Amino acid sequence: MQIAVIGASDGSIEEHEVAQEIGALIAENDGILICGGLGGVMEAACKGAREKGGMTVGIVPDTSDGNPFLGIIIRTGLGHARNVVVVQSADAVIAVGGSHGTLSEIALALKTGRPIFGLKTWDIGGIVKCATPEEAVVMAVRAARQSLLYRTRRDGQGYP
Repeated sequence: MQIAVIGASDGSIEEHEVAQEIGALIAENDGILICGGLGGVMEAACKGAREKGGMTVGIVPDTSDGNPFLGIIIRTGLGHARNVVVVQSADAVIAVGGSHGTLSEIALALKTGRPIFGLKTWDIGGIVKCATPEEAVVMAVRAARQSLLYRTRRDGQGYP
């Protein structure tokens, strides 16, 4: 299952701590962390996941190497348009804080029917508000697993 973590590239210390915990919890649940690959919330989430042996994928907006905690780097050269790829690659999305780039990813998640869970982020209908990193990850994992089951039944292929 692939869970996107979205948030500001320059979030607060509290947002970084929350994101790092979310990343660790995603890894502990055998999830693949997808993000925009830059600093701030994205880097903190990747750090948490990598510290727990998890896989991280950064879909960067340019041709850089992104943050130092990425396991896989997808260099897009798409600028903000890469937000579509981040959201479309996810089975569920967790938003931590965020500014206008995060807002665009939230809108894309809502538009494409991706389940989205938020901690101290935009107050928009459709985002499931969570009180703790644990709650956000438990709900995102549950939603991602349901998404995987739906796709398995629909395409008839199954997953190992």
